[in-house]
Amino acid sequence: MIIQQVIAVNSTRQDLRLTTIVVTSAFIIIFLMVNAVGRNSVIMNEYSAVLYCAVICIGIQWLAWIPASIGKTERFYDLTGGLTYLTVVGFSLWAGSLSEPPSLRELIVSLLVVIWSLRLSFFLYFRIHRTGKDGRFDQLKTSPIRFLVPWTLQGLWVFLTMIVVIVINSQADSAPAIGIWDGIGLSMWILGFAIEVIADNQKTVFNTEPKNQDKWIDSGLWSYSRHPNYFGEILLWTGIAIFGVSCFSGLEKIAWISPIFIYILLTKISGTPILDRRAIEKWGDNPEYQIYRDTTPLLIPRLNKKS
Repeated sequence: MIIQQVIAVNSTRQDLRLTTIVVTSAFIIIFLMVNAVGRNSVIMNEYSAVLYCAVICIGIQWLAWIPASIGKTERFYDLTGGLTYLTVVGFSLWAGSLSEPPSLRELIVSLLVVIWSLRLSFFLYFRIHRTGKDGRFDQLKTSPIRFLVPWTLQGLWVFLTMIVVIVINSQADSAPAIGIWDGIGLSMWILGFAIEVIADNQKTVFNTEPKNQDKWIDSGLWSYSRHPNYFGEILLWTGIAIFGVSCFSGLEKIAWISPIFIYILLTKISGTPILDRRAIEKWGDNPEYQIYRDTTPLLIPRLNKKS
C-alpha cells in the first residue's frame, strides 16, 4: 500500500512538472508574439486586441478541460478547437471594426477560416464518435494534471495558426486594396482545402469497407503522398499567410511564422512521426508496405510515381 502511494505521488509530481513546463512555454511564446505583432493592433482598455485573442484561445481550452478531465473524455476536444477558431474570428473582426469597418480582405480570410474550422472540427468529432476514442489521449486523460497539456497546446495551436488572421482583422490602420498577392493566397487556400477534404474522404471511405480492415490506404491521393491531408493543411495555411503580404509592416511580418509552425508541428512533432511510428509497428514487416514507403513521399506528392 505504501509503495503504491509513493508511486502515485511520484507520478503526480512528474505530471505537474510536465504541465508546468508546457504551460510556461506556451505563455512565453504567446507573450513574445503579442508584443511583436500587436503594436499596430486596435487598443482596448490599454491592451491590444491580439492579447485578448490569445486570452480567448487559452481560456476556452481551460474551461473545456474542467468537465473533460472530470469525465476523462476527449470527445469534445476537436469541437472545442473549432469553437475557439470561430470565437477568435468573430472577436478580431469586431475589435478591428472599432477602428474602421472590416475590409474585403478581412472578410475573405475570416470566411476561409470559418469554412475550414467547421469542416475539420465536425469531421474529427464524428470520427471519434465512430471509433469510440482518440488513441492520442489514452495516456493523458487518466490524469487531470497531465490532461491539461493537450488543451493548453490546442490553445497555442489556435493562436499561432490564427495569428495572420488576427493581425489582419485587428489592424488599427486602413487596409490597402485587394491585390495580386491576395489572389495568390486565395488560390493556394482553395487548392490546399480541396486536397485535405478529398484525402480525408478517401481515407474514410477506405476504412469503412470491411475488406480493408487492418490495411493501409495506398490509393487516390494516398498513392502520391503518405500524408496528403497534412500537405493540404500546410498549403491552405500558407495561402492564408500570403494575404498578409500586402498589409503587413515591421514586426507584423513575424506572423508569417504561422505556416512554418504548422509544418514543424505536423512533420516533426505530433503529425506524421506518430502516424508513421504506428504504421511501422503494424505493417513494418510487410514487404508491400515497405515498397509503399520507399516509393511514396512522406508529404509533398510525387506526380510521376515510382513503379
